[in-house]
Amino acid sequence: MTMRIPLLALATLASFSIHSFAVAADVAPLKVITVQLGGMAQGETSLDGVVEAVRQTTLSTQVAGAVVALHVKAGDRVKAGQELLRIDARAAQQNVVGSSAQVDAAQANLLVASKELERQKQLLQKQYISQAAFDRAQAQWDAAKSQVKALQAQTQVAQTQSGFFVLNAPYAGVVSDVQVTLGDMAMPGRALLTMHDPSALRVTAAVPQALLATVNAQQKSIRYELPGVAGHTTPQEPKQVLLLPAVDPVTHTGQIRLSLPAGIEGLAPGLFARVWLQGVTSGKAGVERVYLPSTAIVRRAEMTGVYVLNAQGKPGLRQVRLGQSLGERVEVLSGLRNGDQVAAEPQLAGAAR
Repeated sequence: MTMRIPLLALATLASFSIHSFAVAADVAPLKVITVQLGGMAQGETSLDGVVEAVRQTTLSTQVAGAVVALHVKAGDRVKAGQELLRIDARAAQQNVVGSSAQVDAAQANLLVASKELERQKQLLQKQYISQAAFDRAQAQWDAAKSQVKALQAQTQVAQTQSGFFVLNAPYAGVVSDVQVTLGDMAMPGRALLTMHDPSALRVTAAVPQALLATVNAQQKSIRYELPGVAGHTTPQEPKQVLLLPAVDPVTHTGQIRLSLPAGIEGLAPGLFARVWLQGVTSGKAGVERVYLPSTAIVRRAEMTGVYVLNAQGKPGLRQVRLGQSLGERVEVLSGLRNGDQVAAEPQLAGAAR
């Protein structure tokens, strides 16, 4: 967890001054930034979060069979009800045919039993047969009728199961992952496809137990940041903030959810996000800050650093860790000390080494 500072308190934070520093007689003086730690200020806490989809579904099947048709791949947009894949349903179709044939046979038996019952009824009226004989004919008719109902229900079950062999999209969205290929054996419960709705995304973060009450009381001051996403690299106001009432008994943290606006380009579930709790501290009264102009930062592949002058005035590259960007300035979390002289023009400093 990292401590942060509200924007209004920047005037009292760590500052810097720029002056010229000659590194050699034949080289133009370098503009140097002297790191000066200022006063303390009420801080803000940042929490690591992740982008989630409000609706994300892992699709599976209730029947077993080989995958015989796969119509989508990861990244495809699909419509609600669109067919995604198909499983071999030949055996299920044969079951439907067999059940239908059994229903036809049972209905034929019911017809014979109905005619027999009618004859026995006429004979009973003329007192040619006993009541027991008529009761046996009535029981045979009842049994034939029940047999037809049972086989009709069995046929409906077989027809319903035949629909399990086709996997359709439950809603319009994007296919996140496809876990099977053509010919794979699909089993009940096995994940086949994963999809999500890109129109409804949120940022989720874990809030320590000690901050839950404060966060619940100051939801309007909560902001989020999406590093690497254009237009959202600085703190933004969420559409809605929801603090879940349950607390994880293992980590003793609550979950906070920040709704994101629809249509953000380059946004996908799983991206890193940062949540700012303005005016909320994690136990420290304040924190010293170091801010540098973004033009003084050197970025080489995965390394981020600045040129720092040594006692002889020679610049050397030192790795630093950056924090929040505030306009044209960026916070340096680690790598610099009070009084360090940082080259304001890294290109000239690199040439003067």
